[in-house]
Amino acid sequence: VQLVESGGGLVQPGGSLRLSCATSGFSFGMYLMSWYRQGAGEEREFVSSMAPIGGHTTYADSVKGRFAMDRDNDKNTVFLQMDSLKSEDTAVYYCRASSTLIGLEYWGQGTQVTVSS
Repeated sequence: VQLVESGGGLVQPGGSLRLSCATSGFSFGMYLMSWYRQGAGEEREFVSSMAPIGGHTTYADSVKGRFAMDRDNDKNTVFLQMDSLKSEDTAVYYCRASSTLIGLEYWGQGTQVTVSS
C-alpha cells in the first residue's frame, strides 16, 4: 500500500497550492479519503474528507470556502486545492485512506506547506 503526497511548498499569504495524493495497493474506490494536517508542536487535525461513492465532502470550519477536495477514481488519486492561504495553514499535510467496513486505514508520509511572506 502506498499513499504519496506531493504539491507542497512555500507560498505567500493569499496564494494557492494544489496537493495530490497518489495511491496504490488497495481498493481506492471503497475508501473514504481524507486530508489532515499537523503544525509544528500541534496535534494532527482534520482538514477534509470525501466519500468513495457520491463524493460527499466535509471540511473543517477553518478551511471551508477556501479549500476544495476532489478525487479521481480512475487514477486512484485525491487532490486538495488550497486557495487564499493563510500563515495558520502552515503544516505538514497528510493523506489518509480509511474504511470502517473493512477496518483499515493508511497514511501517507506528508508534504510540507509553508505560508509566509
